[in-house]
Amino acid sequence: MTGTSTIIIVGGGLAGAKAAEALRANDFDGDIVLIAEEKHLPYERPPLSKEFLAGKKSLGDFTVHDSAWYSDSNIDLRLGTVAAAVDRSARVVTLSDDSTVRFDKLLLATGSRSRRPPIPGSDAVGVHYLRTVDDAVELDSALREGSALAIVGGGWIGLEVAASARSRGVDVTVVETARLPLMALGEEAARVFADLHAQHGVNLLLDTRVAAISTASGAATGLTLDDGSTLVADAILVAVGAAPNIELADAAGLEMGDGGVLVDATLRSSDPDVFAVGDIAAAEHPFFKTRIRTEHWANALKQPAVAASNMVGKQAEYAELPYFFTDQFDLGMEYVGHAPTYARVVFRGDVAGREFIAFWLDGEDRVLAGMNVNVWDVVDDVKALITSRAAVPRDQLADPRRPLGELAGN
Repeated sequence: MTGTSTIIIVGGGLAGAKAAEALRANDFDGDIVLIAEEKHLPYERPPLSKEFLAGKKSLGDFTVHDSAWYSDSNIDLRLGTVAAAVDRSARVVTLSDDSTVRFDKLLLATGSRSRRPPIPGSDAVGVHYLRTVDDAVELDSALREGSALAIVGGGWIGLEVAASARSRGVDVTVVETARLPLMALGEEAARVFADLHAQHGVNLLLDTRVAAISTASGAATGLTLDDGSTLVADAILVAVGAAPNIELADAAGLEMGDGGVLVDATLRSSDPDVFAVGDIAAAEHPFFKTRIRTEHWANALKQPAVAASNMVGKQAEYAELPYFFTDQFDLGMEYVGHAPTYARVVFRGDVAGREFIAFWLDGEDRVLAGMNVNVWDVVDDVKALITSRAAVPRDQLADPRRPLGELAGN
């Protein structure tokens, strides 16, 4: 592509910023227009529920680039701007002010928004959702020492906020419909997180549903549970997952599926000039031979480089194994792999002491995924076990005396 070409990036999060960076790194010298709905410079989102609420980081610490970088890199960054429509035949993006921008290539990095379940009272003052830094600022102001926070949902965001709030002396109750939080990990690993939070004073109400958010004079006062009991709280966080922002892509007529935009391993959509990355990308994975759409930081960080290479005429595939991490209380964890179904879980190390590695195996004892908890510098070895497709004897996998690096060849 030459300097007469224009690439539009829709989405002002980590993925959008990294895409602009990757295009310039690939010597693309055309016009780059980055359309960002928020008024803040693009930033990373994982710290919002972790270090930001714990008072350890401020926005500047996790902003991807400062404003000078965009001007120095000749990026037309349009903050506080909404892409309202895409006309693929005319190669035009219409903005919310009815102005238009023409493109030669388009990258969609529109991310996700917090799911808002139809709970009565969910629009009351004092009900919080956590997706943006503005959301985090509002929640931060509500987390006063001695106050009470009720969290609807025992997923990653809910538990990370619970840990941050407890570190600030807030009373925390988590209401979760499943019998354990993080049941997506399976019962064996989920139990570790349930015990962790219980030991740190989080009140876990499991197998429990919220019937309504109680209000008085338009402000939230707590929760009404499905058994008719009530829970008093000064603030409510609803954390029941994320919804991908796919409306723009869908209205543009791109092929959709698996909850996102269907893209191949190059991250190209059904339109050869339109690519999608991050939360919305339901991408063919070269290793797993299936489509994977995950709302993880690692995709927003790494997929843009692959998309950018292909947008400028090079050849690249996104073959990274899914990866995510969490920090809660004294537990630090990394997870790599893909195990939507599995036959068994094998633990290596001290589970009760929260210093172990867990492996998810298929029926032939091949490693599908691994999770290291307070054990570091092992992700590459776990990746090697996964990509080797080798059957590993369970006793060897569980034995800390056997170096992981030696097992991939078994």
